[in-house]
Amino acid sequence: MSKPTSQETAFSFIPRAYRPPKPRKFGLTEARAPYYATFGTRHLADVLDVAGQWVDGIKWAGGSFALLPREQVRAFSDLAHQHDAYVSSGGWIETALRYGPEAVEKYLKEAKESGFDVIEISTGFISIPTSGLLRLIEQVKKAGLKAKPELGIQFGSGGDSSEAELAAEGKKDVGDLIARARKALDAGADIIMIESEGITENVVDWNTGAVARIINEVGLEHVMFEAADPPVFEWYIKNYGNEVNLFVDHSQVLQLEGLRQNIWGNKSTWGRIINPAPRS
Repeated sequence: MSKPTSQETAFSFIPRAYRPPKPRKFGLTEARAPYYATFGTRHLADVLDVAGQWVDGIKWAGGSFALLPREQVRAFSDLAHQHDAYVSSGGWIETALRYGPEAVEKYLKEAKESGFDVIEISTGFISIPTSGLLRLIEQVKKAGLKAKPELGIQFGSGGDSSEAELAAEGKKDVGDLIARARKALDAGADIIMIESEGITENVVDWNTGAVARIINEVGLEHVMFEAADPPVFEWYIKNYGNEVNLFVDHSQVLQLEGLRQNIWGNKSTWGRIINPAPRS
């Protein structure tokens, strides 16, 4: 039986699968900031007061921060930092890239001023060569921010396109994703976000073979998977253990963490998620 987790929780006499304290290097949970659900700092404060020790980062989506007053964006960052959580931009750099190098430079400057820690470099809607991706990583790092390229196998991913629209675009080979991920990490990327479209989202059958290749050839610790659907994040935990890095909706943090720690589950996972604590 695993030892209790190191964090102070209620009913801590019940053993659970090991989870290291923050700041964690693996088993990261990144939670979505306002986008599909519109909420403010009071709601986020409630979420972090209750589950902050299980939230490693807050990620904006769809450029929603560009619709808020600047002081509100900064307030979100300050609140996240008070709970030792980083702030990630989401993939909005694609929009800045449409307007040229000066727009990208201003984007990174304001992101830094707004308290962002991580810039996601998404390429789901644009075609950019690997050399261009590597230059963006270098630019992000020079701006004093962490670089998180988002890579996928489905062109047109990252928005709300239908399954039929994405199918018409076709899929890229997972080998290309792996090669780009390795080069991005060599260039200084801190972690690679794996886009869910074409893998577990907007597909008839999940592309589990692509997941296996990405994990085996890039490394579990170097990738984070989009998994904002309970059957998806359960599948990742069941097949790859509680150290897999996942991006979920903020409403799902406790459900995911209960699964990570083996305190609950469904028929196929209940009582089966094990991770022994390191020997002291």
